[in-house]
Amino acid sequence: MADRTESRIVIPAAPHEVIEVISDFENYPQWADFKAATILSEDEGGWAHEVEFELEAGLIKDTYVLGYDWQITETGEGSVSWELVRAEVLKAMNGTYALDAVDLAEAPGGVGTEVHYQLHVDVKIPMLGVMKRKAEKMIVDTALKSLSARVVKDG
Repeated sequence: MADRTESRIVIPAAPHEVIEVISDFENYPQWADFKAATILSEDEGGWAHEVEFELEAGLIKDTYVLGYDWQITETGEGSVSWELVRAEVLKAMNGTYALDAVDLAEAPGGVGTEVHYQLHVDVKIPMLGVMKRKAEKMIVDTALKSLSARVVKDG
C-alpha cells in the first residue's frame, strides 16, 4: 500500500481477544467513530466479507462498504485487510491490522498483542496531501487507542 499512514500499539490482551473486538462490527458504534456498521456478507469461514459503515466524522459524512480479507490463525495472530468497495465521498479506504503475540508481563497470562495498523484514505473532494496524511494519522491513532481501550474493557 503506497502513500499510507501506519502506527503500532501493544495491547495487554491475547491476539484472539483483540481479533474478537476487531471482527465485532455491530458493536463498532459503541467504541469507534461510526454511526452504524452492518455486515452485508460473510465468507465460508464465518468472517465478515463485506461491511457497510455509516460515518459522521466532522466534515466527512459517508456511507461506504469495505471488503475484508482475513488471514487469522486459531490463536488470533495474522492480519485482516480491507479495501473500499463503494462510497459516496471516499475514493479510497484501504488498510490492514496485523496482530502478533508478544511477551508482556502485565498482560493476563503474560501474553499481549502488538497491533500494526496501516491505512490509506482518499476523498473525492479536493484536499492537500498534507491534510490527507494528518487526517489518516488522526484516524489511525484514535482507532488504535479506542481498540485497546475496548479490548481491555471487554477482557
